[in-house]
Amino acid sequence: MRRPNITVTSIIVLLVLAGALLLGGCAKKEKPQEATAEAPQQVVLRLAETHPPDYPTTKGDYKFAELVKERTGGKIVIEVYPSSQLGEEKAVIEQVQFGSIDLTRVSVSPVSSFVPILNALQLPYLYRNSDHMWKVLKGDIGKELLKAVEDAGFIGFGWFEAGARSFYTKKPVRTPEDLKGMKIRVQESDLMVSMIQALGGVATPMPYGEVYSALQTGVIDGAENNWPSYYTSGHYEVATYYTLDEHLRVPEIIIGSKISLSQKLTPEEIEILRQAAWDAIEYQREQWAAYEKVAEEKVRAAGNTIIPVEDKSAWQARMKDLYAKQSPEIQEIVRRIQEVE
Repeated sequence: MRRPNITVTSIIVLLVLAGALLLGGCAKKEKPQEATAEAPQQVVLRLAETHPPDYPTTKGDYKFAELVKERTGGKIVIEVYPSSQLGEEKAVIEQVQFGSIDLTRVSVSPVSSFVPILNALQLPYLYRNSDHMWKVLKGDIGKELLKAVEDAGFIGFGWFEAGARSFYTKKPVRTPEDLKGMKIRVQESDLMVSMIQALGGVATPMPYGEVYSALQTGVIDGAENNWPSYYTSGHYEVATYYTLDEHLRVPEIIIGSKISLSQKLTPEEIEILRQAAWDAIEYQREQWAAYEKVAEEKVRAAGNTIIPVEDKSAWQARMKDLYAKQSPEIQEIVRRIQEVE
């Protein structure tokens, strides 16, 4: 029987054909995977919050996050980190500015170090009452100032309530004259220091965590804050007089990182966040009002002396020089605020 004449060339051809068939089979198996559309990628944003989970501003953060998730079908998720998990306010603001943290809820006070025009919102005895402040914040002035933070690398999303700040002291204060020579703790802010000096007191900047012991030991004679902070800090135990002069109404602000959000979100998605923050305002204000009421009831039940201030004209008169020192831009905004009905 004659054997087939198999040459080296024939063997090579057969190997090539076999390889082609094998590759073709693999390609056919992979086709369905290539045809499958990729699932939408979820965007996770971190929001830094200094207060604990049950605090009104934190609850407002959660509402904001809930609305964003709902309106984006779960594509954008905001994770809230309460209790200063991501750092203290000033450090967090810097990280938001540089894009390391996406969002934060902070007081306007520390943000004004980065955006000085925001000082216009926190001058002493500026607002007639809470309703007046909210007409300002939700109107043209508030929207303009949210826009103003962009020059410092932020995106302004909305405002939250933080109540009115009043003095609490170890002896009664009924008039500005009663503050003369008293050492009053204030935030580390030039504006706050100037306010106490204008009232005749001795401004003593110090970290919030040191205030209780400073009051207890007599290092300071008093401090100032809102009802919830006065109660939850325990300061009401060592400074039993609370003078309701309501010298400051400093709003909270939600700001985002212009760097990180412009990389992670489309302009349309950023607008969704903006509207969600705006729509969370009323919920947060309701939470604040309820929380404030409980704090006031607890302080009164403890037997503290509450001193109302019906006429603030004498207190306001002391602020004339402080207002005059402000820039022309701030003075113009103040004029507009005072004209809001």
